[in-house]
Amino acid sequence: MISTLMTRNFKQRKVLPFVNKPGRYLGLEHNSENKKWEMCSVRCALVFPDLYEIGMSHQGLQILYHILNGQKEILGDRCYCPDKDMEALLRQENLPLCSLESGRSLLEFDLLGITLPYELCYTNILTILDLANIPLRAEQRTEGMPIVLGGGSCGLNPEPMADFFDAILLGDGEEAIVEIAECIRVAKKEQLSRPQTLERLAAVPGVYIPSFYSPSYKDDGTIAEMKTLNPEFPTVRRRVLADLSAVDHLLHPLVPNGKIVHDRLGVEIARGCTRGCRFCQAGIIYRPVRERSPEQIIDLAKQGLENSGFNELALLSLSTGDYSCLSTLLPQLMDRFASKFISVSMPSMRVGTLTQEVMDQIKRVRKTGFTLAPEAGSERLRRVINKGITEEDLLTTSRDAFGLGWKVMKLYFMIGLPTETAEDIDAIADLAKMTKKVGAQTGKGRLQINVSVGTFVPKPHTPFQWERQISMAESQEKIDRLKEILPRKGMKLKWHDPEQSLLEGVFSRGDRRLANLLETVWNKGARLDAWSDHFDLGLWQEAAQECDLSLDDFLRPRSHDEILPWQHLDSGVDTSFLLKELEKAQSEAYTPDCRYHACQKCGLCDFKQIKPIVQDRKQEQKGDAGGEENRSLEAAEVIPTPVEDKHFRYTVTYSRMGDICYLGHLEILQLIFRALRRAEIRTNFSKGFNPSPKVSFGPALPVGTQSQAEFFIMDLPEPLTDLQATQSRLNDQLVGGLHVEEITPSKGSIAQQLITFYTIRLDQPLTGDDTDRIKQFLASDEFLIQRRRKGKIKEINIRPLVVKLQAKEEHSLSLELISRATEAGVKPLEALAAILAKEQKQLLSSELIKTGWKELKEAN
Repeated sequence: MISTLMTRNFKQRKVLPFVNKPGRYLGLEHNSENKKWEMCSVRCALVFPDLYEIGMSHQGLQILYHILNGQKEILGDRCYCPDKDMEALLRQENLPLCSLESGRSLLEFDLLGITLPYELCYTNILTILDLANIPLRAEQRTEGMPIVLGGGSCGLNPEPMADFFDAILLGDGEEAIVEIAECIRVAKKEQLSRPQTLERLAAVPGVYIPSFYSPSYKDDGTIAEMKTLNPEFPTVRRRVLADLSAVDHLLHPLVPNGKIVHDRLGVEIARGCTRGCRFCQAGIIYRPVRERSPEQIIDLAKQGLENSGFNELALLSLSTGDYSCLSTLLPQLMDRFASKFISVSMPSMRVGTLTQEVMDQIKRVRKTGFTLAPEAGSERLRRVINKGITEEDLLTTSRDAFGLGWKVMKLYFMIGLPTETAEDIDAIADLAKMTKKVGAQTGKGRLQINVSVGTFVPKPHTPFQWERQISMAESQEKIDRLKEILPRKGMKLKWHDPEQSLLEGVFSRGDRRLANLLETVWNKGARLDAWSDHFDLGLWQEAAQECDLSLDDFLRPRSHDEILPWQHLDSGVDTSFLLKELEKAQSEAYTPDCRYHACQKCGLCDFKQIKPIVQDRKQEQKGDAGGEENRSLEAAEVIPTPVEDKHFRYTVTYSRMGDICYLGHLEILQLIFRALRRAEIRTNFSKGFNPSPKVSFGPALPVGTQSQAEFFIMDLPEPLTDLQATQSRLNDQLVGGLHVEEITPSKGSIAQQLITFYTIRLDQPLTGDDTDRIKQFLASDEFLIQRRRKGKIKEINIRPLVVKLQAKEEHSLSLELISRATEAGVKPLEALAAILAKEQKQLLSSELIKTGWKELKEAN
């Protein structure tokens, strides 16, 4: 968001030193693209409306990013929602929100593609548009402004956000995004007006233009009519990618600079699920099931890991345990990557699918957490929701998991499901107790059962879309009941905040009246509502009152003949099928999975282009009549075979200059570990539960400090035959700003006492008073500073730590500091601020460069 352009203009130091986690705003990631702006005819910015660490974990945005940049005339940049501190600084400095790669304001792009991943990110979208100086409402945008396109899982009911978007893509984007960009290119070439461009976009299958539809409302707030203003487009049908076989855009994954939520290589092994859970929107809007071949998955994993340096592989799907070739795929993946210390995240599994082949693989991994999602405590309620698994299935799975060594079991349930009774809530506790009991019988050591509950939110396009959502008070009452009846010893209860669930329910089935609510609450300061430390229901309630809206009204049941806000948007699944499923829920009847059984007549497949793709239909697994059970084996790490220890140590001297200095010490470590993997420099690993590369780094630098003299010592199992070639290979894999200067055989361990040399270039010239204070400091024997740690104040004498402090010119100082590994030290700007009697914040815009170091050898 500051990135290249602002670096050229020297504006980054006005912002980056003053924000938390500045690495979020750098760009520069390995495998990111930085095309020349003037060489591309269509410039697109893909925007994820949440913080970097969430957005960088989103597979869909990365897929579209690489597809766009794979087109010669298309530029694809990224942007993420800034945190509140960055937003405030951008406004204070009157700087626009920019993309990471080109550093251009979002206003300069032709197309903004904004992901709609979950309801609680909607206020963030308004923040992004406003910071880019783009009018919030689509109707207020003028010629030359970017087309604002939405897409993602919330795109199947975008009505609460419809007034803010020019266009919304329903469904899969891999093919559609190129067609949309081409449409923009032609519109620019033909100099079409904005309305004419929207008409062209409406002709792209799956593209919905909200301004082509106008709802009217009855006095009770229900929709009287959804009027189609352009008769050519009465409805819009979801776009479905027929086959997942194209993979070029998946081979060079973006590698984050900082720690993100899912910091690993994700390989999508299948898309879609037809298990038929009646509460599940994803099972409707991502069907049919389309599996990749095992050969393709292995190739994607191999190339993705080689090109990224990740040390963890995750197999992604709505229901990975249902992948038809799983029992043959897992051994091949584990055999290939175990010796490289790459962990394989075990997939979500179905109850009843612990085959002997899968059990053999489970024995090879370290056990941390194991998640089961019964969803409901009683068998009756599981039949209602078409979960179709029995208590016996659940307990057998738990027994197997505990017997294989798992110590922690997480059980996930929903409260407020249709037809739920007090007995169903009590059954949650009963099932948790039984799970613990079977664990005590088969497991060893101390076992932990974590019970997690969330409030059921009726989702559009599901059989339960007409049902009511329980109130906050009802949710809290059920949670309190579970607190009362669950044992405290060996069990832990967690729950999703009912206040956030209320808002999710409002926007999940809301309509265009909510646009005024969103804008009102955003103006009141609502930001980052998905984060509990930012969420404030009080603001929403105040805004709703001002807009004359009742939030609870949106939770009500809907009649079957009522016009639903999303009724003009076609998921591909017939409404008659959903109603039939609702009837079957009331009679507790089971609907089997169409990938292994007969077509259930949902209306989606034409069996020519759109059809299920299952690699091995013979792999119908035991318990299929029991439905799907989500089981996640978390952080499963393959235990590599021990090898004979040989140690060859080398010192790598490197520089970190430019914006890369805004990454923290641990972030730099991770970048270097991954660069070593990509450069095929194999290190030794530590022993123990979590093996890590045997690489020792020099003292940590303060964030924002550049350096010409960094180093690390790497411990290798084999000697390097060509140091110069290794240096060149490693430099090819390092991100911009990091550069290896030399690799030499290491002569010993890292020095514990150092003198470090710095040059400080000040933002403002030294005054006469500053010069006098420096002289007074150098003439003194003692100079105490205070530090507060854990509520206690500690004094440190920094005078003996400063070897030299000298003004080189009016804007520049040279500083030499002593640091000892066993003692509290002082940071350069911390010392200078104390000496000059300034707030440290006043000096953060200074340029601080470490120019060298030497070992301090003191006389005994």
